[in-house]
Amino acid sequence: MSNRLFQGVIHQMRDTIDRTIGVIDETSVVIACSELGKIGEVNEHITSDMLTTSSAPFVLNGYTYKSFGTKPRGEYAVFIAGNDFAAQKYAAILAISLGSIKQYYDEKYDRGNFIKNVILDNILPGDIYLKSRELRFNADVTRVCMLIKIASKTDISAYDVIQNLFPDKNKDFVININESDIALVKEIKTDIDSKDLEKLASSIVDTLSGEFYTHCVIGIGTPVVGIKDLARSFKEAQVALEVGKVFDTERTIVSYDNLGIARLVYQLPTTLCDMFLKEVFKRGSIESLDQETLFTIQRFFENNLNVSETSRKLFVHRNTLVYRLEKIKKLTGLDLREFEDAIVFKVALMVKKYLSSNPIKY
Repeated sequence: MSNRLFQGVIHQMRDTIDRTIGVIDETSVVIACSELGKIGEVNEHITSDMLTTSSAPFVLNGYTYKSFGTKPRGEYAVFIAGNDFAAQKYAAILAISLGSIKQYYDEKYDRGNFIKNVILDNILPGDIYLKSRELRFNADVTRVCMLIKIASKTDISAYDVIQNLFPDKNKDFVININESDIALVKEIKTDIDSKDLEKLASSIVDTLSGEFYTHCVIGIGTPVVGIKDLARSFKEAQVALEVGKVFDTERTIVSYDNLGIARLVYQLPTTLCDMFLKEVFKRGSIESLDQETLFTIQRFFENNLNVSETSRKLFVHRNTLVYRLEKIKKLTGLDLREFEDAIVFKVALMVKKYLSSNPIKY
């Protein structure tokens, strides 16, 4: 498509600039020219290094060349017959013009850029459907957003690694959000299970850590049908990472569907959380619990409030565990052997952990 784009501009310019003008790509093939017979010719004297390293116009065999492109390094070069000052000026002006046109074209028609604008809410909802039709985008399939946060940087580009893992650019889109965040928008089957999504995320974590020594964590949004809801799936992936960072720092994969009570607590205003802790507990009662007691409580919850099973897992006598539970009841006023008191205490611990993370909410 770029060839046709450049040829259209060159065709309009040929009467204004009374010289042979054209464009070559990074393989030195003439892809557009005012002399149609030259299109397809290979200029063996121009190497890719000359295009990527030379930012200033250069002269070769009677033609002036000026590289341009949308990448950090030049991927095309405009050429014009002559080696005089006018040729250099024409080449510079054409390079700027063609480069700007190419950038505009990529932003308008590139699918990856379109998906990035959708998930970041940079496009009006009413324009999404029209744009997807213009790009011949399949809007009726199921997709999911994953947000990959790189925790440790290495010389390896995590973006390139993930792109190689998902090479089908018609179905899967790998998008750079910022220096540490990479979004993956993947087309999936309608009946896919959340465990399958976690396995997919796990393969990304294992590849980055096992082969490239790059540590990352992944948040998974919920699957959505249609392009318009991709922004919601992306926001859910963001929330999953934020909630996981507060309540479960050991997990490398956090799914929005499995956040449970943590999602509710995370959305509460801090003032309401403070009121809850003050109303439920005696002054300073939670702060008075040491690490051993908190560990005992955690194991008690994990074993479904079963005293015998918990004492066996902790390798303590049953009476020792009962004594600890009585001590907790005396300090906090809550008997963890009672289901309702256990729920209140569990939520209170999560609220305390949430407040300790210093959230900026009111």
